[in-house]
Amino acid sequence: MHDRTRALMARGNAFLGSDYAILGGAMSWVSERHLVSAISNAGGFGVIACGAMTPALLDAEIAATRALTGGGSGRPFGVNLITMHPALFELIGVCAAHGVGHVVLAGGIPPKGSIEALKDAGARVICIPPTLALARKYLRSGADALVIEGSEAGGHIGPVSTSVLAQEFLPALGREALIFVAGGIGRGEAIASYLEMGAAGVQLGTRFACAAESIAHPAFKRAFFRASAREAVASVQVDPRLPVIPVRALRNKGTEEFTAKQIEVARLLDAGAVDMAAAQLEIEHFWAGALRRAVIDGDVENGSLMAGQSVGMVTREEPVATIIATLIAECETALAGRLAA
Repeated sequence: MHDRTRALMARGNAFLGSDYAILGGAMSWVSERHLVSAISNAGGFGVIACGAMTPALLDAEIAATRALTGGGSGRPFGVNLITMHPALFELIGVCAAHGVGHVVLAGGIPPKGSIEALKDAGARVICIPPTLALARKYLRSGADALVIEGSEAGGHIGPVSTSVLAQEFLPALGREALIFVAGGIGRGEAIASYLEMGAAGVQLGTRFACAAESIAHPAFKRAFFRASAREAVASVQVDPRLPVIPVRALRNKGTEEFTAKQIEVARLLDAGAVDMAAAQLEIEHFWAGALRRAVIDGDVENGSLMAGQSVGMVTREEPVATIIATLIAECETALAGRLAA
């Protein structure tokens, strides 16, 4: 790594234990042992997407990833846990049993006791706050770092753009807290800008989704290579009584099916057949199944092609090491150019 980039990433590197303060965004079915280990082995920080995994499946995935990253003293990686998972505390126990050093709590406000349980197990906790007020609350509750993720990201998104979140969070908290910026990042010049604003590092998902080490189906990857930023659209909430976190994905039949699914679940809610928590879980199960159809089976028409707006910058299959090297070189060139100006 070049000197300027190394200096600006120093806090993030020290926290993660990696060469580069670049987290792999957790993408269900995609961020598994092969891609996660490739990111970590290339000097970044891979993160397993637990998603809807059972504790037994997560146990096996952590063990397999550790074997691919050099064992107990090998390259570091983390685990992303969904806060609404019904077995969240069992999953925390699995992470504790494996001595996982970093856990990301995503998908909502961490339930009472979850941060404490992870801290008691010796893990560093990373939270994803949608607002500055919640960011401060998470830090007071023991979070060790934050990821701010803008609406340009793929998968579940909030309503505010990355650039606005960065301007809001980094001046206010960037010095006292470790903040990683995510959403729509596809080139190193953007990384340079956020580092200069005070970010400890960045998180990228879409840029890694079609890496050579990704197990995603060739048809899934081809859909990414053909897509432009305009084709990565956010889902629409159809019933205000059923708050649904929007999901950004490439437009296809699957995005239309999600609208129909929301109507179906709303009717179940009306009939009293499900409560609000079960209704939201039903929505999550829809995405897990639809995403698997696209990623694993290659059904790019009916499956979910979750992608961020940076998808237009994903034009070919490359090894993770090449992607990271390119990002770092672009970042350093941008920083050097500004220094010389």
